[in-house]
Amino acid sequence: MQNSEIWVEKYRPRTLDEIVGQDAIVQRLKGYVSRKNIPHLLFSGPPGTGKTASAIALTRDLFGDVWRDNFIEMNASDERGIDIVRHKIKEFARTAPIGGAPFKVIFLDEADALTPDAQAALRRTMEMYSRICRFILSCNYVSRIIEPIQSRCAVFKFRPISETAMRKRILEIAEKENLRITEDGLDALIYVAGGDFRKAINALQGASAFGEKIDAESIFQITATARPEEVKEMIDLALNGNFLEAREKLETLLIEYGMSGEDIVNQLFREIISSNFDEKLKVVMIDKLGEVDFRLTEGSNERIQLDTYLAYLSTLLSRKKKASD
Repeated sequence: MQNSEIWVEKYRPRTLDEIVGQDAIVQRLKGYVSRKNIPHLLFSGPPGTGKTASAIALTRDLFGDVWRDNFIEMNASDERGIDIVRHKIKEFARTAPIGGAPFKVIFLDEADALTPDAQAALRRTMEMYSRICRFILSCNYVSRIIEPIQSRCAVFKFRPISETAMRKRILEIAEKENLRITEDGLDALIYVAGGDFRKAINALQGASAFGEKIDAESIFQITATARPEEVKEMIDLALNGNFLEAREKLETLLIEYGMSGEDIVNQLFREIISSNFDEKLKVVMIDKLGEVDFRLTEGSNERIQLDTYLAYLSTLLSRKKKASD
């Protein structure tokens, strides 16, 4: 059953028809294929939603067998400066298409990592070589792309993969790999992925190392993720004033599960949002959690910050009660 292939690459869509969970975007891209022409494109959205796969599939559908000769992929986060635009990008852009293709395609991944100067140079390059070259830019945050580039591109905003689309595709992959995934295992996989299809496939391949049967336990173990009920229990303990018990639960997440402070903050956020707490209580809890997240990002000690948050929750209800009295 097992082989040395990376499943993310093995099951990467080869054509636009294979793109999962982005039906509206696929239909628009197919319109470009039918006309054999595309404008400059800007793909934005969270990781693992099909931006890179869509760029490659679009080029394959446009150029057929000669797509590799007329396509280059670059990652802007590797080389962020103006030199990558002046040299690598410009050298490829100025050469003529091969095999009768009407134009070449430059796919620039993580374009929001480019410096403002590099983006300004890129804007000029897009103008100069628009006759024989098209640009597809990919980013997580479209707001970090300068306005002159945004205005020159058709913008496509990718959404997190829906639960229905992810469930269907995961079951297809499991069947092809002769895996038996339980219902709770599938639910856990979707929870862990959070709309990131790449993360879901990687987790599935990792869990397959435990055996042909994949359940929730193997998913949570391989991804170093806490069960939602464990995080909810930690929150409830803290809110009920049981600080030491809540802290013991936190120690379990940090040591036994090997979770980072940022991972725990993210799960705390998800559980608070999905809980049935009073709306005003949610607002206060999330406001404080945002402060903790900022401090962790700035390099603060994660244990101290998370203990501080639990201590805050432990006194929150009592302080609210005193205020109401």
